[in-house]
Amino acid sequence: MGEGSEKYVAVLMDPRTKTSRFKELSIYGFRRLYDVRLLLRPLSVMIGANGTGKTSVLEVLSLLVNSAQTKLNEFISDLTGLSSVLTYDRAEELRLGISMTVAGHEPLEYSLTLKPQGIAYLISEEKLSQDRGLTQPFLHIDSHGPDIRYFEVDQKRLQQPNWEHKPLETSLSQVPKMFREPEDFRNRLSSSTFYHVLNVEPRSPVRLPQPMRPATLPGRNGEDLVSCLFYLRETERNRFEAIEDALRAAFPRFERLDFPPVAAGTLALAWRETGFSKPLYMHQLSEGTLRFLWLATLLQSPGLTALTLLDEPDVSLHPELLSLLADLFREASHRTQVIVATHSDRLIRFLQPEEVLLMDSNDEGMSTVKWADELDLDQWLKDYSLDELWSIGRLGARA
Repeated sequence: MGEGSEKYVAVLMDPRTKTSRFKELSIYGFRRLYDVRLLLRPLSVMIGANGTGKTSVLEVLSLLVNSAQTKLNEFISDLTGLSSVLTYDRAEELRLGISMTVAGHEPLEYSLTLKPQGIAYLISEEKLSQDRGLTQPFLHIDSHGPDIRYFEVDQKRLQQPNWEHKPLETSLSQVPKMFREPEDFRNRLSSSTFYHVLNVEPRSPVRLPQPMRPATLPGRNGEDLVSCLFYLRETERNRFEAIEDALRAAFPRFERLDFPPVAAGTLALAWRETGFSKPLYMHQLSEGTLRFLWLATLLQSPGLTALTLLDEPDVSLHPELLSLLADLFREASHRTQVIVATHSDRLIRFLQPEEVLLMDSNDEGMSTVKWADELDLDQWLKDYSLDELWSIGRLGARA
């Protein structure tokens, strides 16, 4: 690590209070995820061969996120219809479930069942329940097809809505805001964000000057990266300095970031290095440098949502940067649940077994999932690192 790395590590390892978290995800009938149940930990890095379901897990979570945003119909249309994602020759419906631990309250359980109906789909069943120590779980939402019911606090019973209800959108997405616990669950789920590999082409948003505005996240396409960094420098200096320290650890010649104005209300980002009198600008940075800058900013951002989903974040990063990336994941997992899909055995070298989720296929080609710490690895780890165990096939099918 370069100059400033000790401060960088100190900021990374600063403990934070953990509150509500998503606990478990169950999937039946989504592509190769025919019948899968997995615990969701603060940091979950999925590794597996192509076709074992890593990206499908992220897609299922994205489906749930969009369903909580009243965008279920749009999302399923983008998937070219429900029938196209059902497990081929096996599933006639899609059943999903996700649970959340709630600080100071009993856990919430949410389930959603979708069935094809012509070229569209039917929400055949939807429930949001809570185990309050009663004979049966307490139901906040209990919907069956067109029979939509919410628990009405004043009436103390399940009732049909007295407002126009969209049949192709979930009951959860249309829950009244005065229903505190369902609304809190919906807010946390709907706020979650899926980040694909950052587009760093010459005219991509991340390479262009950006308008100066308050931004607590760098944007899915990096469209707010400059604004976010400037905002952090002005309002949360410790986070901005942690990002710069991470950059110094990753790139020994790096000195600092500057933000020269290029027009009224528009900023550029200037990357300054030792030995150069002139800075580099965003359009001059390498793909790996730009992606690491975006990831470091994202994972240090105060605006992180309940779930942060990352697909192949290690693309074009030099292997020596992966140790720093693993530390950034770990620190961010104190403030968000980080779920990552990767093919990189080099990345898992820097992770702990309890952070690695192994995706594999059974003899029928369906996905299986297992946490690395559920395997008997103690003796192996005395002589091998996790990536070496992956390479020799001790953890499952190789990518």
